[in-house]
Amino acid sequence: MVVKSEFEKLGLQTIAVELGEVELANEISDKQKNILLENLQAVGFDLIDDKKSKTVERIKTLIIDLVHHKNNDLKINLSDYLAEDLSQDYNSLSNLFSEIENTTIEKYFISQKIEKVKELLVYNELSLSEIADILNYSNVAHLSNQFKKITGFTPTSFKKSKDKKRIQIENL
Repeated sequence: MVVKSEFEKLGLQTIAVELGEVELANEISDKQKNILLENLQAVGFDLIDDKKSKTVERIKTLIIDLVHHKNNDLKINLSDYLAEDLSQDYNSLSNLFSEIENTTIEKYFISQKIEKVKELLVYNELSLSEIADILNYSNVAHLSNQFKKITGFTPTSFKKSKDKKRIQIENL
């Protein structure tokens, strides 16, 4: 809503506003783009305009959507999923992502999954076995090992902890 509002303040008609993307009805002038950039940065957003950054943001959006909204409902390998959606070779995507983000796609994917595990643990509605199943872990031990490697805690000790620190998606 905030992003859409900033576009509307400049008289720019949006067709669609989704996570990481805005589709406009008309072209935007350089002056409007500069004002928009300043306004978006003032409210904690940024304008991504170059092809490489757009591709990296699209990879992130696909992974976030997959993990946080589709319950990791992936029937093919992540590499095939990304390559198919972006119509690019996975190795090129992987190299670009690593170059821009200083981490691999796999590590980013795992960090998103661990944040989802934290969220589900905090809600305390599902067992660890159910969480492992939802997020396509082969077993609870694999989830637990990965969780401990990333957070330094076992899922059980995290669940018991009073200081449940979660990381905002955009800071991963």
